[in-house]
Amino acid sequence: MKKLSTTKLAAIIDASLNAIRDTQYAIRVSTDSRTTKPDDCFFAIPGENFDGHDYLADAFQKGAACAVVGKDINPALFPGKILLKVPDTIKALGTLAAYYRRICNFKVVAVTGSVGKTTTRHFIYHVLSKHFKCSQAPKNFNNQIGLPLSLLAAQPDDDIVLVELGANHPGEIAYLSKIAAPDIALITNVTNAHLHGFGSLETITAEKLAIAKGLRKDGSLFINADCPQLLDAAKKLHRPFLTFGQSDTADCRAKNLKSDGLTASLTIDGTKIRIPLPGLAYAQNALAAWAICKHLGLTLVSFASALKSLPPVPMRTELLQLGTLTVINDCYNANPASMKNALDILAKLARSQKRRAVFICGDMAELGQYAERLHAELGMDIANKKIDALLTVGKLAKIAAQSASKIPDHNISTTSFDDTTALCNNLHQFIEDSDIILVKGSRIAELERAVEKLTKIFASAASRLPRSETRETRDERQDTK
Repeated sequence: MKKLSTTKLAAIIDASLNAIRDTQYAIRVSTDSRTTKPDDCFFAIPGENFDGHDYLADAFQKGAACAVVGKDINPALFPGKILLKVPDTIKALGTLAAYYRRICNFKVVAVTGSVGKTTTRHFIYHVLSKHFKCSQAPKNFNNQIGLPLSLLAAQPDDDIVLVELGANHPGEIAYLSKIAAPDIALITNVTNAHLHGFGSLETITAEKLAIAKGLRKDGSLFINADCPQLLDAAKKLHRPFLTFGQSDTADCRAKNLKSDGLTASLTIDGTKIRIPLPGLAYAQNALAAWAICKHLGLTLVSFASALKSLPPVPMRTELLQLGTLTVINDCYNANPASMKNALDILAKLARSQKRRAVFICGDMAELGQYAERLHAELGMDIANKKIDALLTVGKLAKIAAQSASKIPDHNISTTSFDDTTALCNNLHQFIEDSDIILVKGSRIAELERAVEKLTKIFASAASRLPRSETRETRDERQDTK
């Protein structure tokens, strides 16, 4: 963020000041007193579990230049400190981010969609950062707090800033898009996610297309041509857009999207592009990323070369090797489409390596009135993929287990737990050290705790074995005793 005096900052966000001191400047923004640094502007953000107003003293003790507050705070409690009073600190944060975006010359690329927006952003950043000075948030900062923080963290001399727009309810994407004012906007897809807040796929589609409301007049909109509902709705925007997909009519087209379990690939203009990550969805993400990179002038050769060094996105089909145990850590979030993709990866890996497939499954949240039906369908898919063992956490995931058990011609082992603590306490009874395990559920399940438990059990056990010893050689050694 550019250096701002507190009086200038107050003018931007229309705040009242408890003091006039032009010599006080802010050079960064902070919403967490634990990480506040000297000369930060601390925004006291109210939340469900914490209220930033309760941490003003901590922020000032760490050197905050000023604090933006939405409550009546007695200045006498913080003598010599600058308080900027606004009606709503979250909206003030958005106002400051919108101002900063307007005065900077960097291009903004904004990504939204029901599935794959974080990964697609990750792909685009990885490639573009080899050619431009780029910035992106370290996490999926995609809401009305995270998006402004992503913009404000960018440097004035950045060439391109990658941002992500998410939503749980109608109206959020339009609000975020107007703050980001993107030069390029991309919609990965639309599917049944956050149905509790939106109610229908039609509403979700309209919400994702609202990214165009903040798009600059000369900006470019990219949408997935393989989503008929999205394509039809985009035509009603009465503004030009570009498409990507496998469709013959797509402006940016790919063929032969494949996944062999450990890697994915696709063919663009006769060139085979390899992605060192598992799952067909990664090939789809790569195609979306190519649409943006091509638009910005990159060659297909440089794009393909950059993807060879692509690192995994943490907690998104992240492959972990714990001794002889393989874990697919995909526990960041879940919806029906992402569950289907992750299950496909698990099934292919298990078949190709002739190992037992285990699925640790948490609830899919925010599905509203469709939740039970979609979890029952998930259970059928689990059984049809020939998964050997299913461990579930939560009431909805239990429906999936019950549904999977009813499918004929496949004897699946199912065990359901009320919560993640109970699962972790009993994992050792159900997991074998040669298993391939998928861990996936919505954030409410906190299934990263299960990954941590597996790491503790199996990685530590593996470290006590000779380096070259596998499960088979260990068993052979035990048989000779």
